[in-house]
Amino acid sequence: MSLFDDDFYTTKLPRKSRWTHNGSAVPAVSRSKDGRVALFAVTGGAAAIMLASLLIGLGTHRDEPGQPAAVPVLATGDSYQMKEDQVVRAVEQVKPAVVSIISAIKEEGSGDAQSLGIGSGVLFQKNGDKAYIVTNNHVVQSATQIEVILANGEHRKAKMTGKDMITDLAVIEIDAAGLKVFAEFGDSDKLKAGQTAIAIGSPLGLRFAQTTTVGVISSPHQKIPISFAGDGNYDWEMDVIQTDAAINQGNSGGALINLEGKLVGINSMKVAEKGVEGLGFAIPINSAKETINSLIEYGKVKRPYIGITSEPLRAFKGIEVLKLPDSVKNGIIVIDAVGPAKEAGLATHDVITELDGKPISNNVMLRQYLYGDKKIGDPIKVTYYRGGKKATVTVQLGEKKED
Repeated sequence: MSLFDDDFYTTKLPRKSRWTHNGSAVPAVSRSKDGRVALFAVTGGAAAIMLASLLIGLGTHRDEPGQPAAVPVLATGDSYQMKEDQVVRAVEQVKPAVVSIISAIKEEGSGDAQSLGIGSGVLFQKNGDKAYIVTNNHVVQSATQIEVILANGEHRKAKMTGKDMITDLAVIEIDAAGLKVFAEFGDSDKLKAGQTAIAIGSPLGLRFAQTTTVGVISSPHQKIPISFAGDGNYDWEMDVIQTDAAINQGNSGGALINLEGKLVGINSMKVAEKGVEGLGFAIPINSAKETINSLIEYGKVKRPYIGITSEPLRAFKGIEVLKLPDSVKNGIIVIDAVGPAKEAGLATHDVITELDGKPISNNVMLRQYLYGDKKIGDPIKVTYYRGGKKATVTVQLGEKKED
């Protein structure tokens, strides 16, 4: 098992009674593994508190007459109190905007809905009589019924606004009546390692709803490989914030905030490997903004579509049948071609080596180029080998349908 090859992706809970906000028991819930997106835990959450004494230098050099020598002094209790007060103010500012989300599925003709799992979410915008909540896609992706529990314990029915598997983000909406507190977006591009990170959510479900913990930003930018099928073949690479958050099941979709009380990330993942601690990840709010806006406007994220199913050349067994020149070591093999790719003439067993003259060797590179550099309707020049012969074709990109 590799570092990220774990089975902690779901919001599955033990088959025991859980509690509502007021402590009354409710049936246990769990999340199915169908359609999981990541290779590791995406039930993000909270962080371990880090308190450090500050070393302060007073005075100047000893060789300056009449001046006091530099003496290191530990910070006083007032410094701790100041930090604690900042944390308290930030939490009080955002906590009412953090909610619990119960996802369930009810098949047609069946009786009671079957619970899938519990996650977290953040109220961030009001539009007329609607209030929008951002959460993780994996929290609600399979749900046919969604219920939100507000910070005050009130239950409200929610409706899906839009969801996106690639970014693992979703937006749901509820009745905005009486809601006054909404999280304010911060600037995740300004984050630095060592800054205070505050996580708020519902680790392990409703019993611990509104849990707050404090840690640091371990790294403002980390690249994490993602397998949509959970089969070890990487399909995407997420840019995430690393924090020493003690991320647990049920915290997915919760808030990661700074000392100013501004939302800088959506808690999403953790490494659940034995012996590994303090490796949690959140989706940066700056990269989430575009997705959130698109989900509200279109119900999905619009992306260009080339129409191929592929796998890396290096992973292909029986490469001899492709009759490739010895110089061709990297590329992606077309397993199936449909839509724009098929219309342009691409076919099964074609080996694509370049897109617009740029080398390509795996599915991550393919998606990154399509989603980062191209738009729907753009032409893309594809260089490929068929039967050992090199060729090029121009594909007119279409619009990607929902996954």
